[in-house]
Amino acid sequence: MNTGPLRTAVLISGTGSNLKTLIEASNRGRLNLDLCQVISSRADAPGLEHARTAGIPAEVISESDGGLQDQKITACLRPHDPELVVLAGYMRILGRQPVEAFSGRMINLHPSLLPLFPGLDTYRRVLEAGNPMHGASIHFVTSELDAGPVIAQVQVPVRENDTPGDLAARVGPREHALLTATVELFARRRVEMSHEQVLLDGQPISQPLQLNEANVFA
Repeated sequence: MNTGPLRTAVLISGTGSNLKTLIEASNRGRLNLDLCQVISSRADAPGLEHARTAGIPAEVISESDGGLQDQKITACLRPHDPELVVLAGYMRILGRQPVEAFSGRMINLHPSLLPLFPGLDTYRRVLEAGNPMHGASIHFVTSELDAGPVIAQVQVPVRENDTPGDLAARVGPREHALLTATVELFARRRVEMSHEQVLLDGQPISQPLQLNEANVFA
């Protein structure tokens, strides 16, 4: 089994707070990562500065690339041969080419308890639905939007009189903890996808792993 640093690429669109989380966890020894590539869908994404400061190669592949976006992303990633590609606040829908090229190696952080509320604007939607819990999920990326096998989740209670901003502010730090704990499983080569199922230590899981308040999977 490979026990070296996990070659990891990260796709971002905005502040890059999740990228920063991975960089910091790697720097302090929590995650054994080789952060080999960052791709942003926006040239003005503040998260690019995190990549530059950490010395990680960064590329901008934007909407202006039109139909070539998927081909460019695939071509950019392939030379690095990442073992894991993390979509962390990446606000573009990937087409079939990169999804298939990195099948079983690409994960997405989504701000809801999937399969509830796929897509955008999850905080407003959960408040309108009156659900008592919200949270975040990490799933393998497949060709269907936000529908790949869910690896892990973290739950956050919805409070009376919450606004979407209130809820987002509480979910954000828990997303960071969820991402760190999940990527650690990949870095330890404990999790994989096989036949549209999540395997942990070679065995299928019956439901997503749940991160508790101690930031440990229950």
